[in-house]
Amino acid sequence: MKSLYTLLVSLMLAFSTSVWADSPSKAELYEGIEVTVNINTATAEELSALLVGIGGKKAQEIVQYRDQNGAFQKPDDLTNVKGIGAATVERNRKRIEL
Repeated sequence: MKSLYTLLVSLMLAFSTSVWADSPSKAELYEGIEVTVNINTATAEELSALLVGIGGKKAQEIVQYRDQNGAFQKPDDLTNVKGIGAATVERNRKRIEL
């Protein structure tokens, strides 16, 4: 009985670590895969799914900025969107197409 209890506890501990593990970030999911997104035509959902560090709210702000100001001319123009800095653009430079 004691060995059964030990076995059950061991199994519970073994399986519980996978439950507590963090889900991979977007960068980890797309690492090694060439993914690009056209920032002038993509929807907010596409932007948030494919750009690292861009969530739903920032993606909406990108679309809103684009609608109000016209197409982006270069990737660095994304820094004109409030809350998006040069570091975010640099992390995504290979993913961005115009």
